[in-house]
Amino acid sequence: MFNARYFRTFITLVETGSFTHTARRLEMTQPGVSQHLRKLEAYLGKPLLDRQGRRFVLTESGRRAYDYALKLFAEHEHFRHSLDDDSLDSGECRLASPGSVGLMLYPFILGQQQMQSGLTVSYSFAFNAEIVTDVLSGRHDLGIVTEPVSHPELCCKVWHQEPLCLVVPADFAGSGLADLMAIGFISYSGGDGHAGALLRANFPDFRTMSHFPRQGFTNEVSMVLDAVARGLGFTVVSRVVLETSPWQRQVKELSLLQPVHETLHLVMRAGEQMPRRYVRLLEGYREQRRHERFGFGEVAERHQA
Repeated sequence: MFNARYFRTFITLVETGSFTHTARRLEMTQPGVSQHLRKLEAYLGKPLLDRQGRRFVLTESGRRAYDYALKLFAEHEHFRHSLDDDSLDSGECRLASPGSVGLMLYPFILGQQQMQSGLTVSYSFAFNAEIVTDVLSGRHDLGIVTEPVSHPELCCKVWHQEPLCLVVPADFAGSGLADLMAIGFISYSGGDGHAGALLRANFPDFRTMSHFPRQGFTNEVSMVLDAVARGLGFTVVSRVVLETSPWQRQVKELSLLQPVHETLHLVMRAGEQMPRRYVRLLEGYREQRRHERFGFGEVAERHQA
């Protein structure tokens, strides 16, 4: 007979690699874990593990059963959370974004959770491709990405924009492309695209980022200003990254005539309606950012329009 508990035990066993750790995590006895495995193997009619002393590896049937179990519980979680879509103040928020977005959005959502005890937050920091994959699989209800997504099973729409900032060491005295080229570029995932867009809009003689000496790279955007603060080069980041950086006093932003923005997109599974709790959180965050950048009243309204 089908029993979801057996699949849950099997998933935990694969993830921990240990009958003892599985029993401890699920608050079971070790014989109980073994019994669940035997009953699952009897139900499927296939051995799931190849035991090698105290260790084990998955059989081909075991790998397929594990993949199926993950999809099974992802669908279950998606269904369970869909039941409270209409609640403003309760339910789980399962979303993901790149680090550049989450540096400020995640603390904002945690603040809302403190005020609304019925909310729970599962927030993942990931790159665009991973976010899209996880939304498709049902692991996240909502993804925020920095590039538009075209997929028949997904809905993608523009949500918010943040200015890009040209950031240099605090003692940098130059102002032109030649001065920037002299100190070199510090990159990160997506950094070349951001820098190219901002420099192209403000320097008529700009051609390509490949002309700039590459002084370093990090896949964690929140750390890139550490290198700039040490005088190792310049970079271009979203204003959120600059405002939340512990090194913001050791760097400076160069003023430019033509603003360029990073556009953020919301990604959901096609045909689904965004729960009201997400709508309120996203609008609340955008309103906070408008107030922080432009203040209250008419100035904010003009920029909002």
